[in-house]
Amino acid sequence: MDSLAPNPAILAVFVLVLYVAVTIYITLFQNPLASIPGPNSFALTKWRLAYEDYRGTRTRYMHTLHKKYGDAVRIGPHEVSFNSLSALRSIYGAGTVFQRDAFYRMFDAYGRQVMFSFASSKHHRDRKKLLNHAYSKTAVLSLRNALMVQDKVQQFLDLIEREGDKSGTREIFAALHYFSLDTITRFLYGNSTHSSSGATTALVSPQDRTLLHDILDPDRRKLSWFTIHFPALINWLYSRTGIVERALTRLDVLPMRKPATYTGIRAHALRAAEKIHQFASSGAKRLDASESIAERLLLAASAETAKKGGGGGGPAMDHLDVAAECADHLLAGIDTTSDTLMWAIFALSQPENAIFQEKLRAELLEAVQQQLAAEEEDGISISALAADKLPYLDAVIKETLRLFAPLPGTEPRVAETDQVVDGYRIPRGTVVSISPYTLHRTAAVFREPEQFNPDRWVSSSAEEVAEMKRWFWAFSSGGRMCIGMQ
Repeated sequence: MDSLAPNPAILAVFVLVLYVAVTIYITLFQNPLASIPGPNSFALTKWRLAYEDYRGTRTRYMHTLHKKYGDAVRIGPHEVSFNSLSALRSIYGAGTVFQRDAFYRMFDAYGRQVMFSFASSKHHRDRKKLLNHAYSKTAVLSLRNALMVQDKVQQFLDLIEREGDKSGTREIFAALHYFSLDTITRFLYGNSTHSSSGATTALVSPQDRTLLHDILDPDRRKLSWFTIHFPALINWLYSRTGIVERALTRLDVLPMRKPATYTGIRAHALRAAEKIHQFASSGAKRLDASESIAERLLLAASAETAKKGGGGGGPAMDHLDVAAECADHLLAGIDTTSDTLMWAIFALSQPENAIFQEKLRAELLEAVQQQLAAEEEDGISISALAADKLPYLDAVIKETLRLFAPLPGTEPRVAETDQVVDGYRIPRGTVVSISPYTLHRTAAVFREPEQFNPDRWVSSSAEEVAEMKRWFWAFSSGGRMCIGMQ
């Protein structure tokens, strides 16, 4: 009788095969997303897309999937990528029910959420109200900020002149990062001569350049991948101390050696906020909302604390929240600014694009001559107000952002209820997204979409330009669009 008993190993294999078969059947045929086209390997497991992410080919590979399958592509068991204006309005437009998911919590700092990571629209809106004026076009083009940018541009040119090699050339990737670091810290923290300031001077002194070491480390992409896909493991690995930390370092198992990416920047932002807070608390400095973003936020925190004190209205924003917010803005402003400038310089330097460089040069020289005639001053710099009115410069920037969007990947969103997007039923909890990289390469809108051509923004018909602007998505859209777009 014992010989008739099922072999446990065979039974286990049978159950496993049955489970896999049922899972595949349900995922490919019974799931509400089954009607959305896409490769089966992506529909069956999230790790197929994660593999492309690890290789650094996710964005371009998804673009090929859209060219093959259309405007809606299933890229995971519970994830869909879209590429249409109707989907853009549904997912990111005003009044949308789609919210940011847990992915954005990786941008928290010091255990505090920031405007960028808030899932709640209300929390995001409340924080944004405190910052809208500081990031308005009027504020960005204010005399103080305009002079600051002109000063940093001159320091950048001096750096190129001073540190170039004998042939007169210099690797500018790092130099552009120094420029963006100095500019955004001055914008956030005010005058660098003030003892409480967090403004840096990387363009003129090597001292602050160490802040960029962990950002420029190529291993940070690997760390980002593990942070997204194995957040609990990464939190455990990087929170170890003592003998365990030394063992992990010796075994070289960390995706990125400490200091991990952004560590220096976040430490700098924390010190700056604490110093400003201490000065204000001691009476040595009076906070001024017009002085810097950090001081504006600390004033708001003080007012909120006074309003909620003893009122049971929940925890008020304090200097840690201010430090976290400033750290996030600082990180958001470094790579985006430097990379965009680098791509613009690269594109204009290509032999086939010489005509565009000449057109830009002619416009700039004319602006200089007009400025000199009006002010009767010597010099070759153009004021920020004058630069803002130059149409071809604007076209060059737009075309650079179209082809080389600072954040080309998808911007994931989820809804708590079932929704319909472009005729497809999207169950609650499904991740939906759109990629600027693919949106900006829609051939029906942008002729020869892979070609760098600033002329498309100034020589096309008014109707064509208007349509291109509707598809231009370098700064996202809706209530969550980039606050720093100006």
